Amino acid sequence: MIILLLIGIIAKNQSLIVAVVVLLLIKWVGLGEKVYPFIQQKGINVGVTIITIAVLVPIVTGQIGFRELIDSMKSVYAWIALAAGIFVAIIASSGVELLQTDPHITAALVFGTILAVALFNGVAVGPLIGAGIAYMAMRLVAFFSSFGS
Repeated sequence: MIILLLIGIIAKNQSLIVAVVVLLLIKWVGLGEKVYPFIQQKGINVGVTIITIAVLVPIVTGQIGFRELIDSMKSVYAWIALAAGIFVAIIASSGVELLQTDPHITAALVFGTILAVALFNGVAVGPLIGAGIAYMAMRLVAFFSSFGS
């Protein structure tokens, strides 16, 4: 974890730094055995909920109203964004199950996310979307492999 903290500091990645510090603090105060399993089981859902809340804030504050939502649909880019949002949400739903059921895939995805966050200033939503993409790729490999049998 200290190495990850150093990578976060060197890469100036606030998300990685905060995540490592929070996890180390939980361990140092002796709550790891109780808190880590909850974070591991529910963390993705809690994170998605927080992201959803953040996305809805402009609607609840009135910055975006029903009229703006309707007007935005007149743009080709808005339709592209709408399709992308639907596509990613569908992919990610498969990723949640994969992350919860396949430990070695989870380790690889988490490692990939850490590298992306630390080295490429990525955002740590990667495991969920990455798991969904991995799930789709696995299904495609299985599908095409069935022709070779």
